[in-house]
Amino acid sequence: MRTQALFKVAALCGLLALTGCASKVTQPEKYSGFLKDYSGLQETTSATGKPILRWVAPDFNAANYDSIDYRPVTYYPIPKPTTQVGKEVLDGLLTYTNTKLKAAAAERKPLVMTPGPHTLIFRGAIAGVNASKEGLQFYEVIPVALLVAGTQMATGHRTMDTHLYFEGELIDAATNKPVVRVVRMGEGESLSNENTPMTADTLKQVVDDLATDATMFDVTK
Repeated sequence: MRTQALFKVAALCGLLALTGCASKVTQPEKYSGFLKDYSGLQETTSATGKPILRWVAPDFNAANYDSIDYRPVTYYPIPKPTTQVGKEVLDGLLTYTNTKLKAAAAERKPLVMTPGPHTLIFRGAIAGVNASKEGLQFYEVIPVALLVAGTQMATGHRTMDTHLYFEGELIDAATNKPVVRVVRMGEGESLSNENTPMTADTLKQVVDDLATDATMFDVTK
């Protein structure tokens, strides 16, 4: 009886742990600090159907703006390359992200170098997160915007999930106040095990979805 009781408790704890890790949006403890304010974020769905956290100023109207000042996406904080996520991968991913997001912004409104009274300033970052390499036990924090978490705990060569975390905002150039904030997490391709090096292609689909959503963003939906 005692063994059965312990088994039930363990099973319940495992279920709760899995439920917490299955969240598809960024949890508050993983906010990087890139945005000055995370209050008011609400869970919603992007144009491509991805769960995201978003805040939109009540009086925001995209029609009031005629241009966008695109500030290149950065890493925040600056990542430290690892054997699995090397510097070449980090550099390639950042370049790809900026190429896609800058093109998406240009589809919405003309890009300008100097903001005017009707300009939206875009700033964004690939943010740092926790990393788990031993089942569901978090024990290490790395300043890189990739989460590598074990999904097969039965062996030492489990499949590894990959995620990219993004934080961004649009700022009214005239008032210098944010009008839109977005925090989101995207899941990339799985790695066969913890020794498999990541490539920029691993997370390209996450960036593609991000760019598509930026192009299709509609505050009324």
